[in-house]
Amino acid sequence: MNAMLRPADTFPGLVTRDGARWHYLDSAATAQKPQSVIDAVARALGPDYATVHRGLYARSAAMTTAYEAARRSVATLIGGREDELVFTKGATEAINLVAQSWGVAHLRPGDRVLLSQLEHHSNIVPWQLIRERTGIVIDVCPLTADGLIDCDAAERMLTPAHKLVAFAHVSNVLGSVLDVPRAVALAHRVGAKILIDGCQAVARLPVDVAALGCDFYAFSAHKLYGPTGIGALWARADLLAAMPPWQGGGSMIDRVSFAESTWAPAPQRFEAGTPAIAEALGFAVAADFVRHAGLARIHAHESALVAQTRDALGRINAVRLYGPADSAGIVGFTLDGVHPHDLGTILDEENVAIRAGHHCAQPLMAHLGLPATARASFGLYNTDSDIAALVRGIERTLRIFA
Repeated sequence: MNAMLRPADTFPGLVTRDGARWHYLDSAATAQKPQSVIDAVARALGPDYATVHRGLYARSAAMTTAYEAARRSVATLIGGREDELVFTKGATEAINLVAQSWGVAHLRPGDRVLLSQLEHHSNIVPWQLIRERTGIVIDVCPLTADGLIDCDAAERMLTPAHKLVAFAHVSNVLGSVLDVPRAVALAHRVGAKILIDGCQAVARLPVDVAALGCDFYAFSAHKLYGPTGIGALWARADLLAAMPPWQGGGSMIDRVSFAESTWAPAPQRFEAGTPAIAEALGFAVAADFVRHAGLARIHAHESALVAQTRDALGRINAVRLYGPADSAGIVGFTLDGVHPHDLGTILDEENVAIRAGHHCAQPLMAHLGLPATARASFGLYNTDSDIAALVRGIERTLRIFA
């Protein structure tokens, strides 16, 4: 299987310093960057650089136009409007924004929030912090036997006391895909809002927030072939309009006096201070990159790689696979008698990069009864040669530990 790249697409990070191919299988942690994104960030930091929203000179005005066009491009990727999209430092900050703004304004003692067993720490800890402030109760939805969020269980658990459901669209450990429309319907049936952590989904699946019907959708740029340090929160316009700011400073105000201050409309209300300008422009180029590649094609490509990997690893007796067979771009596994960290170290000697550890999902590891797992995750640049290198590295590891 060939990577689905055009001749003009290059990823400088996929080559080692001595010119060998680097078999990069850690895109779920962060994706490699196409040259177009690197060039966009370099231009923004170099010949095009100026601040936004403040300067009256021509370059500042041009950069402001480009920055807001970037917001439009990112919003378009997920089927949203630009006035519904807040730039954040990443998905973690996006979820914290909802917790600290919407959550503090709307959650009261005894209200309940429903999470799932497979959530990333970034969709657990913010709600624990809100629990300490407001006295809410956190419930945890179990998983099915193959690692899906159990929507049947969620239906049984949800009550009118639940004010928010916060689920991952795609598990960063198992690759399991949430039935988002059903989860949305279940939340709305009891009057709850629903937040979807889309970090692992936006680079792998077509996402249309209007069609999904969710209330909040959080994601980051760096898993989408874009820069680190920037992400986005999409939220329904009426919700954003009613949410108070959670950070104060420049750009997010209308008027300031020592007596009081008034706020800019959303989304600017939630973007205090000088923004990540170059990163936003790189974010937009990355969004355009995957849109032009075609997210349906990307998903099909990664699904084929997952099927090939699970088949190859399933032939090795010492391998234990986790998650559903149709996972989205992610294969979790362990080797009998080999700690994932040891496997990762030996694979690195073979120019194969995987992730090994708890993947910022310690409650899920406890559920699986494991200290850690190994994870191979794919991008549109991966090929069957990467799978072959992974298998060779696993076989070498087993020989070493035998």
